[in-house]
Amino acid sequence: VRWANRRTAQSNSANVHLKINPYTAQCGYGILIDSFSNEKTNRPLKFIIDVEETKRILLEQEDTNGDSQITIQDVGPKTLTVGTANSGGYRKFEIRGTYMLSNLLQELALAEGYGRKHVVLDEARLNENPVDRLSRMIRNLFWDGLTRKIDAEGLEVICADPKNKTADHSPRIYVPHGEDEIYEYYKGVAESRPHLKLEVERLPEQITPEYVKSINDRPGILSLAMQKVIDDNGNATFKGVPFVVPGGRFNEMYGWDSYFETLGLAVDGRIELAKGMVDNFVYEITHYGKILNANRSYYLTRSQPPFLTDMAMKVYERLSDDEGEKKRWLAVAIRAAIKEYHTIWMSEPRYDPETGLSRYYPTGLGIPPETEASHFDHVILPFAEKLGLSIKEYAAKYQTKEIQEPLLDEYFLHDRAVRESGHDTTYRFEKRCAYLATIDLNSLLYKYEIDIGEIIREIYDDHFELGGGTIDTSAVWFERAELRKERIDKYLWNEEKGLYCDYNTVTKSQSVYDSVTAFWALWAGCASQEQAEKLVKISLPKFEVLGGLVSGTEESRGHITLDRPNRQWDYPFGWAPHQIMTWRGLENYGFMTEARRLAYRWCYTITKSFVDFNGVVPEKYDVVTLNHQVQVEYGNVGTDFKFVPREGFGWMNASYEVGLSYLTTHMRRALGACTSPEIFFTRNRVNREVIIDDSRVTTHVETSGKQEQPKVSSTIVETVGSIDNGTLLEKNTEVVEIDITKKG
Repeated sequence: VRWANRRTAQSNSANVHLKINPYTAQCGYGILIDSFSNEKTNRPLKFIIDVEETKRILLEQEDTNGDSQITIQDVGPKTLTVGTANSGGYRKFEIRGTYMLSNLLQELALAEGYGRKHVVLDEARLNENPVDRLSRMIRNLFWDGLTRKIDAEGLEVICADPKNKTADHSPRIYVPHGEDEIYEYYKGVAESRPHLKLEVERLPEQITPEYVKSINDRPGILSLAMQKVIDDNGNATFKGVPFVVPGGRFNEMYGWDSYFETLGLAVDGRIELAKGMVDNFVYEITHYGKILNANRSYYLTRSQPPFLTDMAMKVYERLSDDEGEKKRWLAVAIRAAIKEYHTIWMSEPRYDPETGLSRYYPTGLGIPPETEASHFDHVILPFAEKLGLSIKEYAAKYQTKEIQEPLLDEYFLHDRAVRESGHDTTYRFEKRCAYLATIDLNSLLYKYEIDIGEIIREIYDDHFELGGGTIDTSAVWFERAELRKERIDKYLWNEEKGLYCDYNTVTKSQSVYDSVTAFWALWAGCASQEQAEKLVKISLPKFEVLGGLVSGTEESRGHITLDRPNRQWDYPFGWAPHQIMTWRGLENYGFMTEARRLAYRWCYTITKSFVDFNGVVPEKYDVVTLNHQVQVEYGNVGTDFKFVPREGFGWMNASYEVGLSYLTTHMRRALGACTSPEIFFTRNRVNREVIIDDSRVTTHVETSGKQEQPKVSSTIVETVGSIDNGTLLEKNTEVVEIDITKKG
């Protein structure tokens, strides 16, 4: 505004029309300035823009670091003049600020992608509330950008995966034993599309660790579910069942990523796509024996955290099919989950018979092949030097078992287990993961047991057919859940800490690492109310920081040095799964104030980066400093794009859509204005003095400086609770602490 006033004083024109975005001007992110208007108007503006030329000028002027993005790190003038459509380009407006200029760049890139030479842009697209814009992009752009299918058309994208370009091999697809029609289909695709250079191979009936190791030098994608359809010529063919990938270099269907992506799809009404995710998991269990780390050949011995029962129910509840069809679909998914439960998680070596708890314990052999060639050099070096061999020579002999080294065998066992846990990597699991009965895994299995029991009882009248004449009832599943809860309390609960901890089944002791996955027990419902209250009162403050929840405490991580670098699943990093699981868990036990507060922190972290960095939605954040430009292993997927983000990152997209559902209208409005959690929660701390009349509640609001603000009133829409111990419960509102003895 001060700039506009100076401009007015210097201008020959009597009036300068200043349009300020109400959501972003508060933070200085963008304004529109009309330098030629002689009258004010509230009508939305439209701009006529030459796409190619404007994009060229914009990048040349504003993208000062040459990364094809406009961010707060660029040092351009942060202003561009464009013409209005109604005046044929004569009247000029200045678009100012990083947010609006980056939005302009994104809109131009999208228009260019559609082959447009000129485009009429609405003002509302440039100064759009960032919360609305990001949510819209997730719904309408990102999910589609992340959707894949493994058929003739889909293989055009999958075969172009950078992993195939950088590796010394052709794209390859493995087809399960017995899937003869699918095998012939892919052979036909390879012949009709020779440019793909696609190789098609069959898997054996029995997939052993030895076999998986033998094909590590011939890696490939694993086929997923297919649907038989009739093409335009009346011929029978196959179409791949679509699925969502995480994004970036992760072009496969990943295990636990898919659960969280499904939650986001459900919020956004993409139910058929969510259903396809479940169908593909059922296919994996049927043909590969487990839900895979991801559908690549070197993951055939490795699973990931199990979420199938809750995932299937989230879809089932939203299906529009007739009731009989829905029940038949759900039965297939639950049978697959039961198979996975018994054959993977309740079978050795993952099952520990002494504690009755389960562990991440994959059965692969040798050096994990998916890492870059030098990833394990520091591990192999001491062993190679001892024998006077180079790292490459030693690794080759170790792989062929010419050299046998039990210490390396154990190291790679734990490394695979870390990757099966999904938390690769963290000091929490280093050199011991396969021996740990973790709170996260056993909470998930408790949820399996409760879910299956409730589904059998409520949906199938306590009579569920497993096949082969076997009938399952709910009682046995509830007994399993109760037994697991007792074991979790015995081995994993730490009364002194008020926290669940991992249990080492070899050393027979609890881990000393404090992990935010302790709150998964609330998500699963296996904590008592007393345990939940201790978790919230004693442990939650250890993990809650400015931008959400950290994966673990700084004390647990330990001191960081050049020889002991940071790990991406440790402090200070925050991840979408941990946020979502904790929100849901807190909600389950009635801690909605805490859940909303954490959801606001996380959504603010995402929104702030989105506004400041050209729409970026990355894989993870440093939630202590609110930074996505992290210096840590594997970098940060989702940040490398030109002009406009088209994918975001799978579970990050989901966490935003789910997180918004926790926010009140007031919180969402503050989020759209990029109000920092520090400011928002300080300003919204209320005094105990509350005035109540027939329909309104009036409170005094204090700032951090205790300076009294004007009274704020809010209408009670519907009272659904009662005044008890000074608490008034209202529908769709926060819980407000009051003292009714002072006022009326």
